[in-house]
Order: sequence, then structure tokens, then C-alpha cells
Amino acid sequence: MPVIRFEIEAECPVTGARAGLLYTPHGTVETPVFMPVGTQATVKGLTPRDLADDAGARILLANTYHLYLRPGHETVRHLGGL
Repeated sequence: MPVIRFEIEAECPVTGARAGLLYTPHGTVETPVFMPVGTQATVKGLTPRDLADDAGARILLANTYHLYLRPGHETVRHLGGL
């Protein structure tokens, strides 16, 4: 199973806010970060290029339970996964 870990780089002593690095099998993401949610695996009204280039998104959230229900895990797998 792929390992995902978070490393704290700095923490505010007043608010407890943290900045760090999120390590995933697909790459490293600096936090805090803009993280759009892909309802039904897509962000409405924006292309992947819009998200990456214009919005600066480095990571995208998707609800895997919803995708399991529709269109189903076999369809997601057939289309290349998330």
C-alpha cells in the first residue's frame, strides 16, 4: 500500500497554523494549498489545464464513495483511475 505522510515545516506559536509537505505516491504538495473538490470526479466549469495553470491547483479531492456508487469502481478503473 502506498505511503502518504505529512511533514511539518513551520508552526505558528499563536494560532497553531502549520505549513508543511504532503508526500503522496504522485508527488509532493506544499501546504497550505488550494485544494478544489471534484464532485463526480470533475470540477465544474474548469478544465484540468485551468485548474493547474490558472488556479494553481496542485491536488484535487474526489469523494471515492460517491464514485463507487456511480459510475462504479470498474468504470473508474477502466478510465485510468483517479
